[in-house]
Amino acid sequence: MAKTAAPSVLRVGLAQMNPRVGDLAFNVGKVEEFLSRAEAAGCDIVAFPELTLSGYPPEDLVLKAGFVADNRAALEKVAARSGRCAVVVGFVDVADDESIEQSSARPPALFNAAAICANGSIVGVYHKQLLPNYSVFDEARYFAAGHDDVTLYGVAGVAVSLSICEDVWVANGPMARQRDAGSQVCLNINGSPFDRAKSGVREQTIVDRAKETQLPIVYVNQVCGQDELVFDGGSLVVDSAGTVVARAQHFAEELLVVDVPVAETKSSSTQPAAPMRFVTSPIDRTVAVTARLAPIANEHDQMLSALALGTRDYVHKNGFTDVVLGLSGGIDSALVAAIAVDALGADHVHGVSMPSRYSSEGSKTDAAALARNLGIDMLTIPIEPAFAAYVTMTSEAFRGRDADLTEENLQSRVRGTTLMALSNKFGWMVLTTGNKSELAVGYFTLYGDSVGGFAVIKDIFKTDVYALSHRLNARAGREVIPHATLTKPPSAELRPDQRDDQSLPPYGVLDAVLAMYVENDRTAAEIIASGFDEALVRRIVRLVDNNEYKRRQLPPGVRVTSKAFGKDRRLPITNAYRG
Repeated sequence: MAKTAAPSVLRVGLAQMNPRVGDLAFNVGKVEEFLSRAEAAGCDIVAFPELTLSGYPPEDLVLKAGFVADNRAALEKVAARSGRCAVVVGFVDVADDESIEQSSARPPALFNAAAICANGSIVGVYHKQLLPNYSVFDEARYFAAGHDDVTLYGVAGVAVSLSICEDVWVANGPMARQRDAGSQVCLNINGSPFDRAKSGVREQTIVDRAKETQLPIVYVNQVCGQDELVFDGGSLVVDSAGTVVARAQHFAEELLVVDVPVAETKSSSTQPAAPMRFVTSPIDRTVAVTARLAPIANEHDQMLSALALGTRDYVHKNGFTDVVLGLSGGIDSALVAAIAVDALGADHVHGVSMPSRYSSEGSKTDAAALARNLGIDMLTIPIEPAFAAYVTMTSEAFRGRDADLTEENLQSRVRGTTLMALSNKFGWMVLTTGNKSELAVGYFTLYGDSVGGFAVIKDIFKTDVYALSHRLNARAGREVIPHATLTKPPSAELRPDQRDDQSLPPYGVLDAVLAMYVENDRTAAEIIASGFDEALVRRIVRLVDNNEYKRRQLPPGVRVTSKAFGKDRRLPITNAYRG
């Protein structure tokens, strides 16, 4: 490549897109759509998220050789479409090194890869070097680590280096070596999932890495719901001084076009400059673009957006248009209904009131008020006939025994059966309404209120349910969730005058202990030592441990914390440890 004066900026398109795992044709179409927009904006290069073509995370799909081959064919289509605007796109690569032993027992090594394409061909491929294998990540199960050799790509006269997600999280890692080899702009593509505490940490990490390397970093993240995970976007550009100069919005697709200020070459005197592969030539540019710096919402608004996005994508990507849920007049079903309306629109959300002999008049009127406030339709299907039939049917078998939890659970199971009948008849997905506090201690009925396709607030403690509900009303500027619902004592209403606090500790105390035990992996002894009552802690821990088998049978739900039930927390069901 002939030496020319490097331009002062590199125009980059950050294609913050919503892919579909396994839908290769859809993902290629999305890439082509964003590429056309980037070309129209005069971009020198457009970058897409991690594993764009397969969707992230593809999990065991990559164990299918046919899928990997199809994903490579998808890459060839993208390459053929590329022109002067270079394209960086994530895909699954397969080793072609004959020195790697191949056998039916040991399939070819796979790599989490990024290809750079231009002028109709694949110019180069980068393999992710650092593979996360913690929390929700299982990349060591699927991928081999890439080598630490550095290749630079000459894009419009600028030396560009590539990296993938985890590569940017480690100090003195791949980006430091790329700087020493002569990189001027680091381009990092990601599939970084949301949790309520992560957004600030993520952005600070990119800032720290830019300061360390004194290189501008282009960070591209995907935005989507994928099963339990939500990816929140927030793609950004940080200059060589560590200043955030551009940020895409969170929780929505966007093509963010940025004139990235190019750093001076920082090539190390002890390390030779990396080989440079020519990609595209510089062009004259007279009009600059104004960098967009999208605001960062507060924590509760971020959580509400994550819950809506996760619900919308799970419902739509699994072929549903409408959802149905039971409206009890309580706070949990009210919040779930409001999130569903935000995600899908009121016309696609159907509420069902299923009063029993123990339902209060207030609960019925609160459910009806919520439906009116949200603009959703509500069916009323009393469960008394079915419940009475069960009581009569089992009366001989239960002779001599008092009514107890058995009859309470029967009511919940009648409601679950009713919702599933509506689902079967109309093709609606059932949303469950259990929160993290209840699921943690087993305060729900298997095959009853746990029945459904998606658990919207599965990772939300009860105290946060109230906080999010108040925030939702404040944001709307009106009473969406009725005041009575927000203020009355929580109750399952499965027996006369029942209240949650008759079965559980106050939610403020319960949630504090659960946060330490479930999310922070503290032992009972450690929690007691921090000042909590021993009998209370032992009781809560026992409930959590004894109900692992019930939680394993729950539907997936949106993950918004750093440790949710499901992918995050994987304790054995059969487990005798009591710390």
